[in-house]
Amino acid sequence: MIHRFLAMMIMIMFLAPAVIAGQTKASAPPRMPDGKPDLQGTWSFATITPLERPLELAGKEFFTEQEAADYENRRIGELNADRRDGGAEADVTRAYNDFWWDRGTKVVVTRRTSLVVDPPNGQIPSLTQAGEKRAAERAEARRMHPADGPEDRSLGERCILLQAGGAPIVPTVYNNNAQLFQTPDHIVIVSEMIHEARIIPINRPLDGRPGLPNNVRQWLGDSHGHWEGDTLVVETTNFTGKTAFRGASENLHLTERFTRVDEDTLLYDFTVDDPESFIKPWRVELPLWKNPELIYEYACHEGNSGMAGILTGARTAEKEAAAKQDAR
Repeated sequence: MIHRFLAMMIMIMFLAPAVIAGQTKASAPPRMPDGKPDLQGTWSFATITPLERPLELAGKEFFTEQEAADYENRRIGELNADRRDGGAEADVTRAYNDFWWDRGTKVVVTRRTSLVVDPPNGQIPSLTQAGEKRAAERAEARRMHPADGPEDRSLGERCILLQAGGAPIVPTVYNNNAQLFQTPDHIVIVSEMIHEARIIPINRPLDGRPGLPNNVRQWLGDSHGHWEGDTLVVETTNFTGKTAFRGASENLHLTERFTRVDEDTLLYDFTVDDPESFIKPWRVELPLWKNPELIYEYACHEGNSGMAGILTGARTAEKEAAAKQDAR
């Protein structure tokens, strides 16, 4: 790990000046041999712009340049995991030292105050009655059976799926990178987080192959893409109900758009359409920036000793509770 870290630091020293210089002037987006925009490369979506607009910024769609700088400085201080205020519990909740986190330090280049752009208030729409019922049932299940077995824990803790880089792409606490590979027939999105890969056929309806039947469900759904001008549009259905992105149902219809703006920018946006869960569709816009660094293996399952600790802790807590009950 030390050797890899030193190699990464050396690479950053040499590449960073060139990247910064490249951002000072616009460049035409590169194209593939078939004439389609070239979406390939490693793209970072690290940002401290929140998914939803904070209440204190209600009604404010964009930061000024100075406001963005002030917000960045304030959030970096608030998120600093090397802080020791708040007592022992807060210290444990921060988990790792700040060195290990990689949320990003900047707001998105558009200086929007939220990644949600529709509705205009920057807030995810309310859940429907059915959505609220499902959310309550999930919360009750977690309360009654928080750690009977590994299946009771979250998909992220189980190293199965973490939404960042998956479907859809959303920023998280670290590993905010995705690598794209492209052919005339397919686009592949490899997420650094938990290293899942989405292999997406392009123009599938035109090549005669049907999509998955409705009764076949997958963690990342069933995706197919098509070009609308210079924008790759990816539509995904057939999710499993266990994925439940932001409370969505298995019948979520996800539409993603990838547009290569220039050499260093890939504009990504997605629309969540799920009438069973949300009172109306909502849309997120997230500019990705070209990352000269490499994606490293995320050996989640291989090093997932945390799950054993979680379950062991749950058994210990149960014994302590039973002992207290017996003492009464």
